[in-house]
Amino acid sequence: MPIDNLDPTGGGAAQSDSILEFPDNRLLIDLCGELDRNIVQIEERLGIAIHRRGNHLAIHGDEPERQDAERVLRNLYARLEAGRTVSSGEIDAAIRMGSDSPAPGEVDRKQLADPQMEMFGGEKMEIRTRRKIVEPRTSAQKQYVRNLFRNELVFGLGPAGTGKTYLAVAAAASMFIEGRVDRIILSRPAVEAGERLGFLPGDMKDKVDPYMQPLYDALNDFFPPKQVQKMIEDREIEIAPLAFMRGRTLSNAAVVLDEAQNATTMQMKMFLTRLGEGGRMVITGDTTQIDLPRGVMSGLVEAERVLRDVKGIGFTRFSAEDVVRHPMVAKIIRAYETARPYDS
Repeated sequence: MPIDNLDPTGGGAAQSDSILEFPDNRLLIDLCGELDRNIVQIEERLGIAIHRRGNHLAIHGDEPERQDAERVLRNLYARLEAGRTVSSGEIDAAIRMGSDSPAPGEVDRKQLADPQMEMFGGEKMEIRTRRKIVEPRTSAQKQYVRNLFRNELVFGLGPAGTGKTYLAVAAAASMFIEGRVDRIILSRPAVEAGERLGFLPGDMKDKVDPYMQPLYDALNDFFPPKQVQKMIEDREIEIAPLAFMRGRTLSNAAVVLDEAQNATTMQMKMFLTRLGEGGRMVITGDTTQIDLPRGVMSGLVEAERVLRDVKGIGFTRFSAEDVVRHPMVAKIIRAYETARPYDS
């Protein structure tokens, strides 16, 4: 797929425009997407214009943005050649990863064909589960996934929508499938988000399940629902409030503590000291959304201060730039970050 600059005297595009050639017309159709929606997404994000001419794509724009578009289109086409899919999420990831992705022509299709190799540089970065393969979509997510597989204790800190919990549960599922751990333990503090729900009906499971639902949702993305239920019955998956962790030693387990900003200092110390032989532990949270009573110190804030220089503990900080939910979520987070305090 050589890139050529068209000669302006030949009646083609201006000299500053680039032409990409794609030999497989069928894959080019998939690259462009239905009604060219993939092309439109790239145009809007990079501020360039792309025109299709047969099996060529002409890219119009300033050189830096044009080079970014070339890189994105080449990597996405190589992904299609390897039998992978291209969706809005993959396009967003290719654009976000920008400088972390290889230069045009450097993507190894054999690496892409291997489901253990991620699409930006050949490093093992994908997370394989029973239902899907999960890929990091931002540089911070890439660092986070690397930490998840390299460190026994990992902290993922940042705003909602950045994939902290989702990637942590995916990594736990992958480790279980590969036999690296014997069970998955997911926990959260049972703290209400600014509301008082009163007494909940039912047995203990009925009372705590509303707090645990986001963890069930993530698990059902990675295992068939019937398998999740069977694994829970066999105690291969445990989902429990943080208070239930006291007195336990969590050996040979992938353990995820979600919404850790709502753990007190004592609860956090208790949880961290549960880590046992062969275990992996991930703590996720957003220190801007603490629901503890006024005057109670967040254990997550304290743990970051105390442990940030301890060798072997991985810290990843996310920002609004790493939000992979609806684009409006990132705008909302930025607005709150920059808003002046309300003067009553």
